[in-house]
Amino acid sequence: MARKQRVRRHPRLKPPGAAGAVRIFGATGAADNFLDDVIAGLSLPQKTLSPKYFYDAEGSRLFERICRLREYYPTRAELSLTRQHLGEIARFAGEGCELIEYGSGESVKTRLLVERLRPVRYIPVDISEAALREAAWRLAREFPWLEITGVVGDFSRPLKLPPHRGGRRRRVAYFPGSTIGNLSAGEAEAFLRMTRGHVGARGAMLVGVDLKKDANVLHAAYNDSRGVTAAFNLNLLARINRELDGDFDLRRFRHYAFYNASLGRVEMHLVSLAKQQVRVARSRFEFDAGETIHTENSCKYSIEEFRLLAAEAGFRGAKVWRDRRGLFSLHALLAD
Repeated sequence: MARKQRVRRHPRLKPPGAAGAVRIFGATGAADNFLDDVIAGLSLPQKTLSPKYFYDAEGSRLFERICRLREYYPTRAELSLTRQHLGEIARFAGEGCELIEYGSGESVKTRLLVERLRPVRYIPVDISEAALREAAWRLAREFPWLEITGVVGDFSRPLKLPPHRGGRRRRVAYFPGSTIGNLSAGEAEAFLRMTRGHVGARGAMLVGVDLKKDANVLHAAYNDSRGVTAAFNLNLLARINRELDGDFDLRRFRHYAFYNASLGRVEMHLVSLAKQQVRVARSRFEFDAGETIHTENSCKYSIEEFRLLAAEAGFRGAKVWRDRRGLFSLHALLAD
């Protein structure tokens, strides 16, 4: 059972030199959740670690490098289609909407949307308070007219957001970057149902979805020639060592990623190179040589597959945009 989180409110903050303001709503217990999730995941027959814990400061730095790699197409493809279709996207969402983003809002895509939509309120949601604060302050400096109400929270679990202020303004959820692919079909449907509740009966959603494609393109994207993705994957063990008193020897694990065609997903694992024992806090875990820790899934969809999934969660597909090469898609969904 998930530990109940006590919500704390932070004062309204005004970044130096900005006319805008930021309000952050946070939740305590993040470190305890990290430890609990790691112990639970490593205790399973197929050891697992959640990808939501990739993004400490070092993991975020490495992911920024991944996004610039020649082999890693999703970031470029999504940004390209957002720029190409920004007018249509804005007409769908509606200027002056209330914009929710599941993520800290640090991307160029977010800035494009905020500038075009001029939302009455922007509500970013992120598990990392530090990342959320930094991104919110940057946005406040760039858009001093923007009201920002950030929420520190884990959107892979049931989550409460500030209530909709009502009126005729639509509430729109934005979930870029194909992060929905990190969820299983059941988890993705549960997340979409939660989002349907967040946006309400007249609400809408914009969600980035990576499309099915040639397995060689996928293999290259998750096994780059410079080894940045490998370092990103291994940093999860380094983070456990730093924050949870772990003793993983990173030299005894290897990054392994492959496309599982039968399940329509790229899987990332860390392979134990020897029989070994590892400690995390007060717990110990045995590894056989060749045994893996499953760290991430990245599910790929066809357009129709994702629309059917969204329909099960109470959304109707209104429009879909693709980049010129047909690698990536942005779905416009309306709450039924």
